Amino acid sequence: MLPIQIRIDRAQRLIEMLERDAPLLAHRFSVLTPERKRSAEEYSAQLAACARAELEKLREHQSTWESDDSVPEPAD
Repeated sequence: MLPIQIRIDRAQRLIEMLERDAPLLAHRFSVLTPERKRSAEEYSAQLAACARAELEKLREHQSTWESDDSVPEPAD
């Protein structure tokens, strides 16, 4: 499994790419039939929502992991 920071970086890049490409996707969707356009838009929105949810989950996991890092105490 990849380290959590790499997974966070990948999720952030995916979200940025989806947001940056939204105008291009809208242009490509404009030539589709209404049914296919709606389906493509829904899929695009679901993909972005999934990526955002994954990023949030990874960030929560990272903060939990960091808060659990306690300094070990010496044995008696």
